[in-house]
Amino acid sequence: MFGQRLRHLRRARGMTLAELGEKVGRAPPVLSLLENGRREPKLSLIEALASALSVPPSELMRRQPPSRRAQLEIALAEAQRDPVLADLGLPPLRVGAKVPNDVLEHLVTLHAELRRQRTKPTATPEEARAANADLRTMMSDRGNYFAEIEAAAAEALAPVGYPGGALSQGMLLAVVSHHGFSVQYVQDLPRSTRSVTDLRNRRIYLRQEALGMHTPRAVLLQTLGHFVLGHSAPADFGEFLRQRVEANYFAAAVLVPEKAAGTFLQSAMQARDLAVEDLRDVFSVSYEMAAHRFTNLATHHLGLACHFVKNDEGGIIYKAYENDGVVFPADPTGAIEGQRMCRTWAGRQVFAADDPFSPYCQYSDTPSGTYLCTALVDPGRERGFAVTLGVQYEDSRWFRGRDTTVRMKSTCPAPECCQRPPAALATRWDGLAWPSARAHSHVLLALPSGSFPGVDESDVFEFLDRHAAS
Repeated sequence: MFGQRLRHLRRARGMTLAELGEKVGRAPPVLSLLENGRREPKLSLIEALASALSVPPSELMRRQPPSRRAQLEIALAEAQRDPVLADLGLPPLRVGAKVPNDVLEHLVTLHAELRRQRTKPTATPEEARAANADLRTMMSDRGNYFAEIEAAAAEALAPVGYPGGALSQGMLLAVVSHHGFSVQYVQDLPRSTRSVTDLRNRRIYLRQEALGMHTPRAVLLQTLGHFVLGHSAPADFGEFLRQRVEANYFAAAVLVPEKAAGTFLQSAMQARDLAVEDLRDVFSVSYEMAAHRFTNLATHHLGLACHFVKNDEGGIIYKAYENDGVVFPADPTGAIEGQRMCRTWAGRQVFAADDPFSPYCQYSDTPSGTYLCTALVDPGRERGFAVTLGVQYEDSRWFRGRDTTVRMKSTCPAPECCQRPPAALATRWDGLAWPSARAHSHVLLALPSGSFPGVDESDVFEFLDRHAAS
């Protein structure tokens, strides 16, 4: 962008490379390298060039292309580095001054359409479930611990002097600023998005509201995580899911840093008083994020296997993870999401508890073993979800709630456990009931198309236009 602005300003003033070079004491080939983006200038040279062109240095450093022509040339240069074009084996295309703008428009538009057709982040429900099952298997195999993301989170915190405990708003914004972004809270964010990032002006737009695990702090760090971790537009739905998991992990690792949280959990384990709600309170995050974060650290730091599940009141599973051998209900593809959990599991029993918003503990006897499970209803804007953390019986001695007297038995997936009503009940009502089902249409449809499934790009671009102008 610097080179494009330099060339634009030089030509606007009718200067040749030789004439500008004479003013700043540089040879024309050196300036040519700068204009072509092949060399970065030193600060002293930027100031000299700005003085020679009679503009402030900030004018040369602005991130906006100086013209539509410059924007097209940059887009075409980026397109020629894209593997989608590289795979075609075409020679590099040199764009001279005599190439008309409409030719560049055609080339850039054709590349965008080629890339759209070659990438496949959209998926049928079956493909999406299979991709999710593969991702969950990978997470289980590594104990849900990602050392490289832990290191990236620690590196992001290092410059702001994190002292421990909950991350303050000032430190959070300092982390974001350190990576070259500013934050703006708006009320007109497109409905299909949790955040929108303006890469031209390095602005992250958020809506100021609480969304359970996706609080503004968490969404801000999830957004930043994509850039810190070097993500590019996902090529398929599996990559889209992986990037979301990694970005969510990064956000949790910044809000609940490994070193501080690991020390805290080890101390609690020595006191035989491990509890997700303490992790939530000490680091000021949602219960769901605290439970997720516990699964990241439990195996690596404490040597504990565990499981996590999020479900609604009807028992439908929305998220799940395990490396402790618990057997979740699954479809033939191995997908867990969308399946209904056993009636006797803690995630369903908690909704009938006297206080479902406080931790509910029970021992669950299942065909794969006995588990101590702690569940809590984490209320959302529309309906509450239960979040459950469970561990094997032999590890219950480390946890608060181990003295519960509640014990439930599950024989699922045996049909007589949950899939069939009791014989006497079925006899009374068989053939005499006709319920009207609440249709879950989203499970019948292919996921929306686009690089980021479910996002309305027209809404996003119109939103950016409105705010860039201001």
